[in-house]
Amino acid sequence: MIWTERLTLFSALDLAALALLIGSWFWIGWRIESPKPERPSVSVLMEDFRRCWMHQMVTREPRVFDAQLIGSLRQGATFFASAAMIAIGGGLALIGNTDQLEGVASDLTLDKTPAFVWEIKILLVLMFLANAFLKYVWAHRLFGYCSVLMAAVPNKSEADLSYPRAAQAAEISITAARSFNRGMRSTYFALTAVAWLAGAVPLIAATLVTVAMLYRREFASQSRVILMQCPPDTTL
Repeated sequence: MIWTERLTLFSALDLAALALLIGSWFWIGWRIESPKPERPSVSVLMEDFRRCWMHQMVTREPRVFDAQLIGSLRQGATFFASAAMIAIGGGLALIGNTDQLEGVASDLTLDKTPAFVWEIKILLVLMFLANAFLKYVWAHRLFGYCSVLMAAVPNKSEADLSYPRAAQAAEISITAARSFNRGMRSTYFALTAVAWLAGAVPLIAATLVTVAMLYRREFASQSRVILMQCPPDTTL
């Protein structure tokens, strides 16, 4: 069976649901990272707080708290990278066993679905998980870079390089956090893509729920209200 014939195994609704999923993934990421100035997202607000953190670190003695904090961030990235790798391994094992795929098919639908269709659906989940894994690994490495820059900040606040070096560490930390957040969104959409196993309509519903959840957390959550009560000082 050639690829053009295999594509006919998917309905127009399936393709529309897939387009909605991928389009929503790109859109919500862009919306969160590039919000309107008068309505910043939680992620953007946290970027300014990270700059404040590094600015305060210059005069903090000792800097044990800062080292512990950056270490915990690295541990978080490590945990999610490991979880993504385990999930990828499970998905690859499932693709390699068509008997299990047919068993899943019989549980979720009444009609006979070719194993190829289920393999593609699981492959979509794996693509999101692979992207998440790469983002987590890069975030872990960037947090490592940040820790080195933090260690390079002179102990004396009046030193010429103290605040410029702290600003460098802040920007690396922001880049690491951005990569980590992208990995988290890919993980959310990987879970969303699992709904495709139940059909196109469940995938559409899951996509809309995921986008609404992410939007609420970034623009209408209680945590955002708290952050806006005393926003970070952007003049540093």
